[in-house]
Amino acid sequence: MKEVEKYVRSIPDFPEEGIIFRDITSVLQDAEGLKAAIDNMLEILCDTDFDVVVGPESRGFVFGMPVAYELNKGFVMVRKKGKLPCETIEAEYDLEYGTAVVEMHKDSIKPGQRVVIVDDLIATGGTIEAIVKMIESLGGVVVKIVFLMELRGLCGRDRLKGYDVESVISYDGK
Repeated sequence: MKEVEKYVRSIPDFPEEGIIFRDITSVLQDAEGLKAAIDNMLEILCDTDFDVVVGPESRGFVFGMPVAYELNKGFVMVRKKGKLPCETIEAEYDLEYGTAVVEMHKDSIKPGQRVVIVDDLIATGGTIEAIVKMIESLGGVVVKIVFLMELRGLCGRDRLKGYDVESVISYDGK
């Protein structure tokens, strides 16, 4: 599964000294890198029984949509507040300097549906924790959470204890 790692561009000291920024745009712009990323996510899900894929704006769309398409599942968008046209539910989560709000349509998850969440990156886990709460408030059951990349030094998994979390690539540090 580490094959995707060779497509990730690492930028030292960005956005600040001591941080290595892991850039996924280099994965997306290379046909083989993109295929490897999606194929690895599909492999992680090969034995998972689920009904629908949920992906947060915007890179969760990039990775979640082809997974849903390939596995013949529906796709549910989670967006920033104010971007969805129908009745929504929302959840607030903490950022480094403040808070943010995400929303999903109130009718997007049916009670009892088995849900997989797909996103590009797990850092602190706050966004996905908020999404899990919304899914569960609608009666959905989160059966797996899949990330392309994990930054272990930010301990995002700690916020998602009790859930099946997998990452294609995992990095020490932040």
